[in-house]
Amino acid sequence: MSATVQATDAPLSDKQRRILEYLEANADSQTYFKSRLIGDELDMSAKEVGANMTAIANSATTVDVEKWGYSSSTTWMVET
Repeated sequence: MSATVQATDAPLSDKQRRILEYLEANADSQTYFKSRLIGDELDMSAKEVGANMTAIANSATTVDVEKWGYSSSTTWMVET
């Protein structure tokens, strides 16, 4: 399910920055994140998280994000 993405230097929106900060804070103790659970933590819907994760994955950030699975919510593999 891996997709090749090209990094861009486009600025992240406020929502994208909030998601990125959450991932950076938790990536040392966790590798897989569900959109639904990120949304619960950040007061966003799973759909909002998923839509913004693509921008994070495509930007030049401190984490590598890869869409991993779809069971009950999209799962993302995150590595620092």
